[in-house]
Amino acid sequence: MSASAISARARAVAASAWIGWGAVALAVLAAYLTLPPLLLRTPLPSLVLAAAAAVGGAVAVRGGQRRLGWAAVVVAGACGALAVGATLSSVQNLERVVVWPALIAAMLRYATPLVFAALGGVVSERAGVVNIGLEGMMLVGAFFAIFGADVTQSWFGGLLVGMVAGGLLGLLHAVFAVSLRADQIVSGTAVNLLALGITGYVFLDYYGSEGTPSGIPQVPDVVLPIDWIPVVGEALSRLNLLVWLSLIGVAVTSVVLFRTPLGLRLRSVGENPRAAETVGISVYRTRYLAVVASGVLAAMGGAFLSIGFLNSFSQELTAGRGFIALAAVIFGRWKPGGALAAALLFGFSSALAQRLPVFSPSAATLFQALPYVLTLIAVAGLIGRSTPPAADGVPYTRG
Repeated sequence: MSASAISARARAVAASAWIGWGAVALAVLAAYLTLPPLLLRTPLPSLVLAAAAAVGGAVAVRGGQRRLGWAAVVVAGACGALAVGATLSSVQNLERVVVWPALIAAMLRYATPLVFAALGGVVSERAGVVNIGLEGMMLVGAFFAIFGADVTQSWFGGLLVGMVAGGLLGLLHAVFAVSLRADQIVSGTAVNLLALGITGYVFLDYYGSEGTPSGIPQVPDVVLPIDWIPVVGEALSRLNLLVWLSLIGVAVTSVVLFRTPLGLRLRSVGENPRAAETVGISVYRTRYLAVVASGVLAAMGGAFLSIGFLNSFSQELTAGRGFIALAAVIFGRWKPGGALAAALLFGFSSALAQRLPVFSPSAATLFQALPYVLTLIAVAGLIGRSTPPAADGVPYTRG
């Protein structure tokens, strides 16, 4: 194939990508027309836009953007159905459920523990170690953060204690996965069970059946004078410090992974450890540091739950969030920005699930399953299509 033909093909694929993203935007607009504050009471314009979005998705598929194109088709169908449902609902219920500042703020709160844990997963898997133990690392971070805050009477002290606990659990996982070359899935599962046992025992032994007391120092909120900005300003004017740290963490992790020598070494260990060892990079040390850092980050997500959001602890507090974070890593293609997008999607579904019982109180429990159903759909749609680091999950043995 000639150079001009290759160039033309590349331009066609790029154009298809723009068409695919345009179709997604058109589908979202179709749903938005029927929601507050616009509240269009007829579904016809929305259905026309959704149909156009589906056509755009089909064009993107034919142009070589199969994943994006089919995603646009699915989003078009979902948004069309949402538009029809919204027009059949009462204005009063819609205005009670779709309060954009409250939804955005809640989305960020629900996404924050997932963002921290997903960043930990990205760091660990970029170095070639699968970390199924994110759930357990979040759990020990949640418990020991509130335990440390109670003992030291300082939220900062509690956060440090939680991070150390998560790092130690990460170190344990690294010993089995890196040094002993155990199956990383089995090792991570053992970490989760160990965390469940430790936190449950110490919690009941120290606090008893009464649970954690009130008045434990809590991570403060950051108040910004931006509430005059419509929608976004009100949503962001008062957020917990750890919410902002999670967003900053995404930017820092992206820079470190893709713009620094340290990130290059870490990624080389996850792609071709033999070649990395040949040029003088210690595969074992790099993987140890990555897994310990993974535990620290996941523990920060757990700490947000206990001393940043709820200001209390209960057994199994994390409730599967570590596994959702692992799904966010896959969904985000092992990139911090992609993991953030996935965490925000799951966070928004959680925020929405809290408000949907307005339509049907009897289905409240069913609505709570929405984030987990979304996780299953996302992972099922990406298994076999997203490509992990080449040496991810493969123990390394010095030759």
